[in-house]
Amino acid sequence: MRNGNPGFFAGKLDELVSWGRLHSLWPFPYGTACCAIEFMSTESARYDLSRLGSEFVRFTPRQADVLAVSGTITFKQAPILKRIYEQMMEPKWVISMGACACSGGFYNCYCTVPGIDRIIPVDVYIGGCPSRPEAFFDAMLDLQEKVKNQSYMQERKKKLIEQWGTILERIERKTVDEA
Repeated sequence: MRNGNPGFFAGKLDELVSWGRLHSLWPFPYGTACCAIEFMSTESARYDLSRLGSEFVRFTPRQADVLAVSGTITFKQAPILKRIYEQMMEPKWVISMGACACSGGFYNCYCTVPGIDRIIPVDVYIGGCPSRPEAFFDAMLDLQEKVKNQSYMQERKKKLIEQWGTILERIERKTVDEA
């Protein structure tokens, strides 16, 4: 690593991983209302989400990269949504689809969550009631741009430093306790 730039192999590995992530974003649909029907139409022949490399809609969070939340989320559903998000593997991204998921929609009541960003972090917001399939395509393209700008090697470096810091703290505590 010279001048802050990764070497040839690390740079090429970073580009390869970024390219792979970019063209294989697999969504997990969490649909509770009419926006979920609009999301379902993205898989039809007319729209064909597979053009973006997202043809595999996964119904298990451990195999998905993108959590597509579409519809009204109540406070009773909030812990379920948070658990699904936590079960997803890293790296993971969230798309909030429709007015209900983004801001609670036109529901002004005690049981509706006023936006899922109060529960989980959101990467891309899609407005509308219901939002169109074309808007979901735009969101996926925005997400691809975000993924393209992320560095696998930098993320890995941060995780290794964090892991080694934890290990060194445990060793220090153990030696202090033994002394």
